[in-house]
Amino acid sequence: MDVNWEPKTKLGLAVKNGEITSIDSILMQGKPIMEAEIVDVLLPDLKSETMELRMTQRVTDSGRKGSFRAVVIVGDGQHYVGVGVAKATEAAKALNKALERAKRAIIKVPSACGSWECQCGGHHSIPKAVSGKESSSFVEIKPAPRGVGLAANDTVKKVLQMAGISDAWAKARGSTNNVYNMLLATLKALNSLNRS
Repeated sequence: MDVNWEPKTKLGLAVKNGEITSIDSILMQGKPIMEAEIVDVLLPDLKSETMELRMTQRVTDSGRKGSFRAVVIVGDGQHYVGVGVAKATEAAKALNKALERAKRAIIKVPSACGSWECQCGGHHSIPKAVSGKESSSFVEIKPAPRGVGLAANDTVKKVLQMAGISDAWAKARGSTNNVYNMLLATLKALNSLNRS
């Protein structure tokens, strides 16, 4: 965390003053997190990984303008995961912006043993089968017994690992090459567990 952080929101001020000590209370109230530093304070063990960094171009009156598009995923390996995307003229700026957005878009993923084959009562999988859709990408995730591992494509597997899920079956359909849409579809599926 930046020691010189000056909170710009009431929520940020409450976190800095120690009035809010858990990210769960923020997520349960549905308050939007407007400052990435809030997550830095409440989840110090957060890890990040770049999922995609590529050059994009658009044609303007003055010629072609190039910029970098970065997709970053963050997670603590226990319950929390987030995804962010950003564009900038420099790769480092795009990565930093995407990292900040991923922190601000963090969600909690409940874990349980939802597999009828296992029924161990542990927290290695998800409670029930869920699905999520983003544009033309569709992801379906089912609970698996202990020891199966993550039977999923690389993008879905990374989200589940970052969220701390160790056993699950996942099926991806549609546009599976679009990394960002696959990440969002997986997050939507996992976030639907919070509404049930």
